[in-house]
Formats: sequence, structure tokens, C-alpha cells
Amino acid sequence: MSEVVVEGVAGVRVTDQFSASAFWFFGLLAAAAWLGAAVITITLPDIFDVDYTPLLAELESLVGGLLILAFLLGRRLGRFGVGLRHAGAWFFALGLLLLAWEALTAKFGILPRPFFAAPQKVLAAFVDDWPRLLLCVYYSLRLLTAGVVTGATLGFLAGVAIGWSPLARYWGHPLLRFIGPIPPTAWLPFAVFAFPNSFSASTFLIALAMGMPVAVLTWSGVAAVNSTYYDVARTLGAGERFLIFKVAIPAAMPHVFVGMFMGLSFSFAVLMVAELLGVKAGLGWYMQWSQGWSAYGNMYAALLVLAAMCSGLISLLFLGRDYLLGWQKGMLRW
Repeated sequence: MSEVVVEGVAGVRVTDQFSASAFWFFGLLAAAAWLGAAVITITLPDIFDVDYTPLLAELESLVGGLLILAFLLGRRLGRFGVGLRHAGAWFFALGLLLLAWEALTAKFGILPRPFFAAPQKVLAAFVDDWPRLLLCVYYSLRLLTAGVVTGATLGFLAGVAIGWSPLARYWGHPLLRFIGPIPPTAWLPFAVFAFPNSFSASTFLIALAMGMPVAVLTWSGVAAVNSTYYDVARTLGAGERFLIFKVAIPAAMPHVFVGMFMGLSFSFAVLMVAELLGVKAGLGWYMQWSQGWSAYGNMYAALLVLAAMCSGLISLLFLGRDYLLGWQKGMLRW
């Protein structure tokens, strides 16, 4: 038995007690699943007209071939090979899922159309409509960045003020308790009438989703700092500015990042609603537009892009957290 250690995106060490042969067994199964999906895709006739069936089969064959190549190279792939072996079961499951998806839609038509689009339809959305998808990603990222940065900044400042100042706590605590439990989407009618355009209204909703958890967690982190730290700093002659910027805020940063993680997750949910406020581009708009035209393949493609974007941004957040809080690396997993 050999111990396989995989270093995750956030620096998490994942240890699995499996033999190397077990990992490669899953690798061969994964290759067989992807090659089997390619065989079904290219040999069985489609029951309705779909484009890019040969291209889909080529891509499935390519993945299966790469998995076989990884099996043959073995440990020569180094750390990448270790991670690939660790994900062998996932590659196997995804290959089976793709095979079943293709069989149930394009080949036998068991799942009802157009709600369950064939894989070729999703692939066609990426191949034929990538300029529009890319434009929608740009608009969604622009709107998300404006809301997240605004909400995180205001939430952080409010949290530090409430956690440090009794006066700010007196006025801010009731407001957080009153506004915090209200879902950001409930402010939609207010945002429509209170802001001059859809972009500023959407930014407000996303900033609200981001700012509330950051404010609450920052306040909690500042208030939870051990008073001994302040006593020691005062003994050494520290003033109030030093206590805030060198003691309170650094000690509260783990809580701040937890709030940012929660806020970013909420922001993606609000983003989909915010992009219904008369915008002309964005992933939320694209999914609504696709559904209106019964182009469910395009809608699934947008969902895949949204999932990748969400996962990527949260992973970047954790990379920043690990860089700033190296002493806490691996304590919070993603």
C-alpha cells in the first residue's frame, strides 16, 4: 500500500490510502468509459438532426487517449500524475455520465426534448455561439466585480467600525440585525426605482449580498480579538491607530475571508436575478434568452460557464487567503 498525497487548490493536503495500481485501475476504467462514449456517439444513428456528432466523438476519443497515455507514463508525470490518479474515479464517472447522456437523448430519445438537450447541442453552443457567450462572460464579470468590490469594501469598513467603536456599534448593530436577514433579491423593487439605470441597481443588489456577510464576520472578528493583545500593545506605547491596523484587523482577517467566501457565493445567486433588470448581455440574460427560444443546449452551456467562473473565482479567493494568511493554510478547505 502506498500513500498518495494531493495538494489542493487552497493548499490542502489530501491523503488517500490506496495502492497506485488501484488509481491506475480507475484510470483504465475512465479511458474505457470515454472511448465507449465515443464509439456510441459515432456508430449509433441519431434519431433527430444534430450537428457536431463527429466532433463530439473526436473529443471523447481524445480524452480517452490522453487517459491511456497518462496510464502508460505512470510516475513520470510527477505531481500532475498524482493528482490525475486521484481524480481517476471522477473521470470514470464523467465518462459514464456522458455515455448515458448521449444514449438517452441523441440515440434513443428517452428523455423529452427540448428540455434535455443532447451533448451535441451543448457543444454547438460553444462552437457556434462562443462570441456571444464570451461577451456575456465579460458583462457578468464586470457587473460582479463592481458589486463585489463595492460590497466587500463597505462591509469591511462597517465591520471594523462596529467591532471597534461603541458609537458605531450602537447605531450599526440594529441596522445589521434589521437589514441583514432580508434576502438581497427582496430589494429588487426598491433598486429599480431608486437607481438611475439597471447597472447601478444590479450593482447595489450584488453589493448587498456581498457586504452583509463581510460586515457581520468582520465585526465578529474584531470583537473577538483577545484583550491581552491590546494590553501588551498599549504597554509598548501603541496608539489607537496602531491597535486598529496592526492588532484588530490582522487578527480579524480569518473571519473576513470567511465572510468574503459566503458573500461571493451569495453574489452569484443574486447576479442571475440582477441580470434580469433590463440588461442586454450577461450569463443570466443569456440563459433567459436561450430558454425563450427553447435553445436548452445554449442554456446548459451557460450553466457550465457559470459554474466554472464561480469555482475559479472562489479558488482565487482562497489562493489570496493562503498568501496573506500563510499560518492558516489548509485550515479552511475548498
